[in-house]
Amino acid sequence: MSKPRANLRLSTKLHAELCRRAECYGLTKTAILEDALERYFNPECTRRLEDHVIERLDRFDDRLGGVERDLALSLEAFGQFVFYWLARTDPLPDGEREAAQALAERRFEFFVGQVTRQVVNDSRWGHLVKTDG
Repeated sequence: MSKPRANLRLSTKLHAELCRRAECYGLTKTAILEDALERYFNPECTRRLEDHVIERLDRFDDRLGGVERDLALSLEAFGQFVFYWLARTDPLPDGEREAAQALAERRFEFFVGQVTRQVVNDSRWGHLVKTDG
């Protein structure tokens, strides 16, 4: 069955783009124009894609909200721990402050080293850290 013929006048730029795309994708110009007109006259096709994208963005937003909630909870718990520790720790006598400061610096350096090794060697974090080697 033959199709009805339609004569169109396109701008030179649009016609060149139509020819380029038809050749690039191995399609006929008629197939491209039919598809474009079908989408223009039946916007439900486009809406389904938009609805799918919006649904995925909503799910992403929900997950991001969960991460924000978890981070806020973690920060609050850490803050309460530090507050409790500072409120309950007795001050050191003047004669023991220098020794305690030196011990605290060694412990802090050890802590930083442990965290660094864990982050570099753990598969969950290793891809986020650039190493010199």
